[in-house]
Amino acid sequence: MSSTPVAQPPPVPADAPAGRGWTLATVCVATFMLMLDLTVVNVALPDMRETFDASFADLQWVLDAYALGLAVFLLTAGSLADRFGRKKLFNLGFVIFLLASLACGLAGDVVVLSIARSVQGLGAAVLFAIGPALIGHEYRGKDRGAAFGVFGGVAGLAIAFGPLIGGALTEGLNWRWIFLINLPVGIIALAIGLVRMRESSDPKPHALDWWGLVTFSGALALLVLGFLRGEAEGWGSAPIVGMFTAATVLFLVFFLVERRLGEAAMLDLSLGRNTTFNGISAVTLLCSAATMSAIFLQISYVQNVLDFSAWDTGLRFLPLTLTLFVAAAIAGSLTAVVPQRLLVGTAMAAIALGLWLVTLVDADSSWTALLPSMAATGVGMGLFNPSRASLSIAVAEPEKAGMASGIGETFQQVGVAVGIASVGALFQSRVVDLFVGSEAGKQLGPEAEEFGHAAAAGGGDEAAAAAPAGLRDTLEEAARVAFVDGLHDVMIVCAVLAALGSVIGYAFIRTRDLHESAIAGTEPPGGQDGGKPGGKGEEQAAPVVGAQVPADI
Repeated sequence: MSSTPVAQPPPVPADAPAGRGWTLATVCVATFMLMLDLTVVNVALPDMRETFDASFADLQWVLDAYALGLAVFLLTAGSLADRFGRKKLFNLGFVIFLLASLACGLAGDVVVLSIARSVQGLGAAVLFAIGPALIGHEYRGKDRGAAFGVFGGVAGLAIAFGPLIGGALTEGLNWRWIFLINLPVGIIALAIGLVRMRESSDPKPHALDWWGLVTFSGALALLVLGFLRGEAEGWGSAPIVGMFTAATVLFLVFFLVERRLGEAAMLDLSLGRNTTFNGISAVTLLCSAATMSAIFLQISYVQNVLDFSAWDTGLRFLPLTLTLFVAAAIAGSLTAVVPQRLLVGTAMAAIALGLWLVTLVDADSSWTALLPSMAATGVGMGLFNPSRASLSIAVAEPEKAGMASGIGETFQQVGVAVGIASVGALFQSRVVDLFVGSEAGKQLGPEAEEFGHAAAAGGGDEAAAAAPAGLRDTLEEAARVAFVDGLHDVMIVCAVLAALGSVIGYAFIRTRDLHESAIAGTEPPGGQDGGKPGGKGEEQAAPVVGAQVPADI
């Protein structure tokens, strides 16, 4: 093969444009569904409680089971996909996700619903881990940036649209339809994926790393579960301390196993020597912890303090949704011409600004006081999501794209779990302290702390309704002020986390650390099966010399 320098990547096979478009569409539909299921359930919890006559503590497992299943299997799913075929594993994950969605919709009690949600999370992990690798396999150069722009925008839309869609389905039909709606949409997407997606995998796979699979999944399960249940069980309680201790031991065993296996390990430990891998991993963790917890608390503010319905709450978050989608589309076109460090660093700076702007809200504000925050946060999230997804696979060779994508998504989901748990606990503590120290709290006496917990959960008005008539107005106002002041405090903390992510993004993301296929856009159109479904692999193109890539600054 000639090594003559060329200015552009090699031509894409004739069947690629149509096939890759269907791949992008299928991955985006799957991603929208699984990300939607992270948020859509929250607005339906009161209806579920009535259906099953369950406590909110029982229903907490409906949320935790999905998050747990999603977080613990990401790296494993990506590594298995590299070995057995990404299309094959992706479609298997889709089937698991859809069957579990059906089980959720038909569940007869809260225990069955929680179990079905954990299985749904496992299927979602497969989809989430492998999706970016499938996109990276099909797209190169500027096209890859545009594709990840769409992917990042769709993921953000699902998070922002969750309350709106959940409210519409719950109020218009029944809470069971938040799960059943996945079936018709998912079956169509699955059928398209089966017919039009192309297979790819590592042409020289190693034996399955069973010890790595078991120790990593176990460690991550204990870590995430500890954060999810820490507030309810008590952070210093024996079960929570035991979970964190066991997780630490298993992580140590995992790294020892992976170091011994070397090239045959499910996690390529050499990535730890890649500055950009470490940088984007840290930024992803910080971004997820800051933004997801902030969005959940802002939704709680609009829905519980301002007393809007789930549907009306979703409508009022449309400015964030639309800003995010437009910014993601723009980011996709910029990834090929602007250094990734600038995109990531600027995105996190915009998120930090947006979270700090929540402090403009006061106890008497209308929802429009959140608009400046929504605009800045939407721009930041829109710029960040495509770059994160692209960089997660750009640090590794194409044969290990599934593994790289899986570890990237793991950092994201762990960030979500840790952020919501820790920031939520801080918020509750601040609201309780602020209420107990208020004049109304002092008048209430020993019951002030319990009332403060109700105020933190958005139930201040309901709790005040049960108080003596002479205190009701005073208690309602004090609960509202404590909620908003507590929101200010934790939004500042979240803004600091995002600002730290901005510094890391500017300092530790470098173009020279990326794999040559990501820089020049020369990865072969097929993995072990080549460019056409069922076909043989083609000879790999030579590295492009002289391709235009953004320089480090």
